[in-house]
Amino acid sequence: MSHQDKNEITLPALLRAARAVYGSAIRESLELAGYEDVPKNGIFVIGAIARGGAPLANIIRDLGVSKQAGGQLVDTLVTRGYLAREVDMHDRRRLTVSLTERGRAAAQVSRKAVDGIDTDLAARVKPVWIEHTRATLLALIGE
Repeated sequence: MSHQDKNEITLPALLRAARAVYGSAIRESLELAGYEDVPKNGIFVIGAIARGGAPLANIIRDLGVSKQAGGQLVDTLVTRGYLAREVDMHDRRRLTVSLTERGRAAAQVSRKAVDGIDTDLAARVKPVWIEHTRATLLALIGE
């Protein structure tokens, strides 16, 4: 593909392709490690909980699915042993969700896959380009 052709690829197409690179690496790594039963979007929830920054309702909202679909995804992750539901010690009416040992292991596998892609990228482009890309994407999403 010529340089001019690459400049004609739309940003949405580039973002989709870049996401696919990460998604394929994560999926392959999970399968090789024995976590082939992580449902679609499940690793997003597992990773977000592993990073520990947001309530589950926000994670589901960021996923872009309905509350019902998010609840079904969480149910599946609980059933498959990635998440545990427990009564909130401060408010017995609420349930909390946390990673099980299996969930923490799957999160580590996913993190390693992402780190591998990031390392490969850093070997191919200048660090300042990665910083600019990150700044551009943050601006695009309004951060």
